[in-house]
Amino acid sequence: MFSRFSPASKRVLHAAEQECRNRNHYYVGVEHMLVSLLEERDPLLEARLTALGVHPEQAYAELREALGTGEDHLWDGILVTPRLRAVVELAGRIAGPGPLEPPHLLQAILDEGGGSAAELLVRLGAAPRRKD
Repeated sequence: MFSRFSPASKRVLHAAEQECRNRNHYYVGVEHMLVSLLEERDPLLEARLTALGVHPEQAYAELREALGTGEDHLWDGILVTPRLRAVVELAGRIAGPGPLEPPHLLQAILDEGGGSAAELLVRLGAAPRRKD
């Protein structure tokens, strides 16, 4: 599933896993990935967000607040949510045959359109591409 990730996208995935651990969540979801995308400080990604009308700092602050924390529990592993799997598959289609880069993940979050990460981006001014 994650074999086509570029080094930058692999960093995003690892940071998303760490974000869910830090918040005592037992799953890694799209919201964790969006937080780590915003932390990556990728110039192409920041330019894409700005072009969409989204201020990365505002999105980051609001998303971190919305994530909250889970209950304390022993770690048996981390689940990947079905929505995150769908977003990664969509990002792979967006990327085509090349490596999957952070901007592909961002576009896939928007295009998939479900969940609080996409809702936050839309509320802050982003819009998914039209599906004609």
